[in-house]
Amino acid sequence: MLQTLIIKIQALDLKGCIYLNQLSRNHHVALFFKLISRLGDGTFWFAILCLIYLSQPKSYYIQVMYLASASFLTTLLYKALKHKTTRPRPYQVHQVIILGERPLDHFSFPSGHTLHAVISTIVFGYIQPALLLIMLPFTVLVAISRMVLGLHYPTDVLVGALLGTLLSFGVIGFASYAQILL
Repeated sequence: MLQTLIIKIQALDLKGCIYLNQLSRNHHVALFFKLISRLGDGTFWFAILCLIYLSQPKSYYIQVMYLASASFLTTLLYKALKHKTTRPRPYQVHQVIILGERPLDHFSFPSGHTLHAVISTIVFGYIQPALLLIMLPFTVLVAISRMVLGLHYPTDVLVGALLGTLLSFGVIGFASYAQILL
């Protein structure tokens, strides 16, 4: 029963990946998602951090500090998961999938870009809710870009988003608790 469910999920995962990856056959779409993916490497989040720094009182700096720490720990977590699961990237396994961007590491599961985008959006959105108008659509585009570019399966992105959500709530809770103590 479990094996049948896993096979069905894998088939759906591949089908979603192939469908989204076919969008990259359009040169303009491929360039757009390549740009989104590259901005998701950190440039976009650094710009958001600068906006928060310029607009927020010092009481919010502790959340930003914890986000930086959480991002470091998040990187360690997703790298450990990638090396533990060693799931190949879609383009490595399926010839119909076109590689649209050079990967930053070898394995697919989970999506580090999505994980970082989600944790950054939730924590920065907590600090400066008005920025959610920019960050939420960008985060969705980062997640989609990873599949369009043939780098991740939908489950990689989904797990990255779930981990980012859980970790962000931990960061917000810990930072709020630390502010009470200070």
